Amino acid sequence: NTLALVPGTRLGVYEITAQIGQGGMGAVYRATDTSLSRQVAIKVLPDAFASDPERLARFEREARTLASLNNPHIAGIYGFEKFSGMHALVMELVEGHDLTRRIARGAIPLDEVLPIAKQIADALAAAHEQGIIHRDLKPSNIKVRPDGTVKVLDFGLAKAMDSPAFGLRWSRPRCLVSRLAFPA
Repeated sequence: NTLALVPGTRLGVYEITAQIGQGGMGAVYRATDTSLSRQVAIKVLPDAFASDPERLARFEREARTLASLNNPHIAGIYGFEKFSGMHALVMELVEGHDLTRRIARGAIPLDEVLPIAKQIADALAAAHEQGIIHRDLKPSNIKVRPDGTVKVLDFGLAKAMDSPAFGLRWSRPRCLVSRLAFPA
């Protein structure tokens, strides 16, 4: 396993400031991009997974999947980096809490849940239009920023669909659902 990176550790131009998460595919750290003076999230693949060709391919596929998506409700990717044999995704740092925390506080009022649901649907529709299925959508993979903007995270299990029929199956229902559930 990769040793936990401590604050002050440098990975190229990135300086680790804190560990902010741990998932099945590795640890996520908050870091400062010292060349651009911005905060980023860095997901580091554990050594054990980096030596597994299948896991490494999945990690690289996540990077390519994120790079193919451009939507205000999907956390963006800045790069796929290798540091002394360590593989990492450098991504948009999304401030705020995931939906797990909000759900734990109790029922979400309709006027609060509808904008959240619409933004999640917009993110998934954008992915589906690119032929990508998230496959791991759960409250912990959805963050709500303090301004109310929702970001869908963790496309590590996403699957690309090569079939042209895929786009047709997903775009028609999405448009109908959008019009019924979220009229303009």
